Amino acid sequence: MGSEDRDRLQAVLEALPAAALLQGPADEVLAANRKFVRMFDLEGRVDLSPGAPMQPVAPLVRAFFAPGHTGPGTPGEILSGHHVHRVAEIPLTDGRVVRRQVEPLRHDGAYLGSLWVFADISDARRREHDLERDNHTLTELARQRNAFTAAASHELRTPLTSISSFGELLADPAFGTLTAEQSSFLYAIRRNAERMQRVISDLLLTTRMRAAGPEPEFAPVDVPRMLEDALMDQMGAIERAELFAVLDCAPGPALRGDRHLLQHALGNLLENAAKFTPPGGRITLTAAPRGIHWDIEVADTGIGIPDTHRHEIFTGFVRAPNARSGDYPGTGLGLAIGRTVIEQHGGTISAGGREGEGAVFRVRLPIAGPPAPPEARSRP
Repeated sequence: MGSEDRDRLQAVLEALPAAALLQGPADEVLAANRKFVRMFDLEGRVDLSPGAPMQPVAPLVRAFFAPGHTGPGTPGEILSGHHVHRVAEIPLTDGRVVRRQVEPLRHDGAYLGSLWVFADISDARRREHDLERDNHTLTELARQRNAFTAAASHELRTPLTSISSFGELLADPAFGTLTAEQSSFLYAIRRNAERMQRVISDLLLTTRMRAAGPEPEFAPVDVPRMLEDALMDQMGAIERAELFAVLDCAPGPALRGDRHLLQHALGNLLENAAKFTPPGGRITLTAAPRGIHWDIEVADTGIGIPDTHRHEIFTGFVRAPNARSGDYPGTGLGLAIGRTVIEQHGGTISAGGREGEGAVFRVRLPIAGPPAPPEARSRP
């Protein structure tokens, strides 16, 4: 192969979105792109120049495979001349998952070698896993909801229907004209029937909130990336509210936590900020590592929180007076769920700011994750 052809081949491999290595028919290296070198940390550790033998590459690649991975057993089988298309998903020791594809190359029936492609699919697998967890939780919630709804319908809705029906009959002029006092009594009956309907709805929401959720699954969390994703998830609501959003996150170490749950909790804070901030306002999301913690802050220029309700708003169904009087939609559950998630991570959340000028929510999370329970610490 001439130098011009090798340059073209190298350019093609470099343009691929995944790590790639081209193997020749005699188990020699024809070309490898920079992504392949970086993925397996091969810089200066092995010869990948055209014509170099494949055999020394195999153990270096194999060393990145997680223990217990079932695959080719010997170094020669990992990167050697196989003449069939193969696909495998391989967990790596650093927590990543890669999809390995081997594509044999032929021309006029002659075997020309194989193209090895290693694509990092960690994010895709994480999203699929999060979706599976959400689906499992929703299925369990639906089961509990159906059981509770049946009981509530039997115990509450059947007699409530009778009360409402007779109230409507009494209000019908065909049954006679009511005195002012009788009308006030009937109004009270119908008003309280409607209140009972709302109580039933609140009980159903409480059942959902108290249903057993997924246990946190702790793993290294890239905090800047998580905050960026949380903000992007809420950009639709922020843009509809005609607000300006700023993200300022300093670099720092990975946080031990459940990325899915933490992102959901921070999403609730951003959603609240968008809900309670008038058009033209500003939402600021800042974060930085300080000592053994990550400090995260969500600030807005909205209606703020009264001093007397900065602790109560983290209780389910509790909303600040200015939120209720301002006719802002909501159930008061988002902050309660967020506090639960953050406390599961050994962290804290607090509310600040000034009423009428904006709210500030401060989250502090330990970088090492929550402390181990006493029974776990006492084990040998």
